Amino acid sequence: MKIEQIYTGCLAQGAYYITSNGEAAIIDPLREIQPYLDRLERDAVKLKYIFETHFHADFVSGHIDLSKETGAPIVYGPNAACEFDCISAKDGQEFKIGNITIKALHTPGHTMESTTYLLIDENGKDHAIFSGDTLFIGDVGRPDLAQKAAGMTQDQLAGILFHSLRDKVMTLADDVIVYPAHGAGSACGKNMSKETVSTIGNQKATNYALRADMSEAEFIKEVTDGLLPPPAYFSMNVAMNKGGYESFESVLHNGMKAIKAEDFEAVAEETGALILDTRKSGDFYKGFIPQSINIGINGDFAPWVGTLIANVKQPIILVTENGLEEETVTRLSRVGFDSIIGHLEGGFEAWQKAGFEVDTVNRISADQFASEFKIEEDKVIDVRKETEYEAEHIEDAYSKPLAYINDWVKDINPKEHFYLHCAGGYRSMIAASILQARGFRNFTEIDGGFGAIAKTDIPKSDFVCQSKVLKA
Repeated sequence: MKIEQIYTGCLAQGAYYITSNGEAAIIDPLREIQPYLDRLERDAVKLKYIFETHFHADFVSGHIDLSKETGAPIVYGPNAACEFDCISAKDGQEFKIGNITIKALHTPGHTMESTTYLLIDENGKDHAIFSGDTLFIGDVGRPDLAQKAAGMTQDQLAGILFHSLRDKVMTLADDVIVYPAHGAGSACGKNMSKETVSTIGNQKATNYALRADMSEAEFIKEVTDGLLPPPAYFSMNVAMNKGGYESFESVLHNGMKAIKAEDFEAVAEETGALILDTRKSGDFYKGFIPQSINIGINGDFAPWVGTLIANVKQPIILVTENGLEEETVTRLSRVGFDSIIGHLEGGFEAWQKAGFEVDTVNRISADQFASEFKIEEDKVIDVRKETEYEAEHIEDAYSKPLAYINDWVKDINPKEHFYLHCAGGYRSMIAASILQARGFRNFTEIDGGFGAIAKTDIPKSDFVCQSKVLKA
């Protein structure tokens, strides 16, 4: 028996590849399936089952394409209303893979079909659980995402999750390994650990939601407290995972179409495409195609695309660093953005060489900011998360998280200058590109963000540990 966690950092997502005696199972696969097919061939094993812990909201799974290519059936838990052929397992139903058994434990609460898969080894011992979004390391799944589908409130779903955890998960032996679907950085929970593997015993001892003396009412209050609104693309990803989608190969083929600089603007206008520039912020600010939105491929790219563009059907035309076209299309497809028209042939350099109009962002260093900043006169907008802001910030700065820019941009006074920063420059450049695309040019973005500002003598609030902020 072999278990491999295949972790994708930009999505904070874990898929699982399991083999035993010539057979394999894959749990919660990513959208692009070729790596799995290559691995199956290399290991000379047959894929027997594709297990899905639930209808994912934060990414599009590769279950449908993988099933078509291998013939392996897709398995969901009870209540899964698939719009394609799938097995909706009964609670307690067992599936044999080589010498091991996978047992479906119905654990509703995050969603009503949520299921934890228990791996029983060749000796009949409970070895590990694949807990999906039911149990994370240090946290549990948020209960607010499936309210409409379930016809319940988040409190009702949280109550169901409370019993799922205590009746199905916490009753397992302390040495059973826990393999969750996500780690820190995912929007499917609020306080996940950076660790991606644990044990039942460790989680009983350290996870706030598994306290032995916790009442159902306490659980509901703590699990639902401080939940931020989910990104708009979540519901669209659920629909794609439930109803099907265009094949990844087709999406990749379209995205890899090279568009010459001379034709680029006309194609963008004809298709209504958004121009997405995925270069580093340090390159983008020096020059870019007017109206472009910058979301760098080297950061939390896919989640920010999903959060800020939101509509997965929005046509997109790409400007990337040369050689990163395929990776960019792949990462967009993981969160359901399939309407990719193509990419600028030769990248931004080709646009420059053609002599077309170029825009720039007014970016300055933290030292220059410190030298020109006037306390109680100048306005500062901090686009970090609220918890980051509360931990420490420039005195009198306004907290305007990037995730809600589509809400607060309408409050910007176009005649009042302001400074703009995040933690390091990635998010503030995203904000700068969106502001300029909407006609705002009355700001200065700060290179290096708060990390660089903190090293200057700019007045700042007293530092508070972020973990204390989260618990407050």
